[in-house]
Amino acid sequence: MKKFIALLMTSAFVLTGCGGSGQSTEEAVEKYGSATLKFYNWGEYIGDDVISNFEKEYGVDVISEYFDSNEAMYTKLQAGDTYDVLVPSDYMIERLINEDMLQPIDKSVVTNLGNLADGVKNLEYDPDNTYSVPYFWGTVGLVYNKNNVPQEEIEAEGYNILKNEKYKGSIYIYDSERDAFMVAFKALGYSMNTENEDEINAAYEWLKEVNATMEPSYVTDEVIDAMANGNKDIAVVYSGDAAYILSQNEDMAYYAPSEGTNLWSDAMVIPKNAENPKLANEFINYILTYEPSYSNSSAVGYASSNKEVLEEMSSEGGEYYENEAYLPRVGYEKDEIFKDNEVLRTKLSELWAKVKAE
Repeated sequence: MKKFIALLMTSAFVLTGCGGSGQSTEEAVEKYGSATLKFYNWGEYIGDDVISNFEKEYGVDVISEYFDSNEAMYTKLQAGDTYDVLVPSDYMIERLINEDMLQPIDKSVVTNLGNLADGVKNLEYDPDNTYSVPYFWGTVGLVYNKNNVPQEEIEAEGYNILKNEKYKGSIYIYDSERDAFMVAFKALGYSMNTENEDEINAAYEWLKEVNATMEPSYVTDEVIDAMANGNKDIAVVYSGDAAYILSQNEDMAYYAPSEGTNLWSDAMVIPKNAENPKLANEFINYILTYEPSYSNSSAVGYASSNKEVLEEMSSEGGEYYENEAYLPRVGYEKDEIFKDNEVLRTKLSELWAKVKAE
């Protein structure tokens, strides 16, 4: 989504070497028709050894390119660029399915779907995993300094604590119209997918008031180090980044407000114009296995889609044991998944620019 431990790299190509103790390059060409996989992913969103281990085992080269937003990725696809595996977010996957830009997952090759955690199964944008296979998932919530913000206060006020003038000048808000308006919609008791003009305007006024009275700092990835360093008291943060912040600073805590939040997921898909779909399915199946899933989650901090890794990471002795940001909340009726709605997205983008300009 939205949200990574290190700065994103955009439009950067990385070609890593092939060969090794597994399948030879010649065998890979014979099996897949090509020994090259083009992978388009968020920056800093994969374990250090995941790609190199895949290359060694399967005798292939992986060319990785990185994007910093779903919209940037979509623009490249629209321009005719070809990739074998993408990792877009839920609402963008819905859009790609509706526009017939994806090909079905080959479940005769992707046999590890049974490894998926329950929370990322049967998601409404692709309930049978016909076109997508979950990669990471999580929520959006509030990271706060326990020394300065009482737990009972943040639990009582929820998102409205961002309007509590005790914390004026000491809050970060993620600079994203989707996330900012999600906060406002939920604070007001509305769906974050609302199309009601009155509700949209009410959310706009809510954000205008926060901007006018609270002196918030609008940030993206710099919020991670800033909150790990204790620079401010409260921040709107993605759960994976929050898990990292909590692991670095014991004074920090995470709260997903009772008003509800965005339960998001990023998933692997194969574009219709992929040049090597056979190898793409092999790669997706590989990512679902324990070792790459563990490496990914350990390196990035987001909740794994692999149920065994998810349980191990969050259990006693695990890297994220008792880290309340790591394990996503599931089954909560007020949590929602963003839906693809270009009209709403454009409207919110315009209003968000106005909020920050005033």
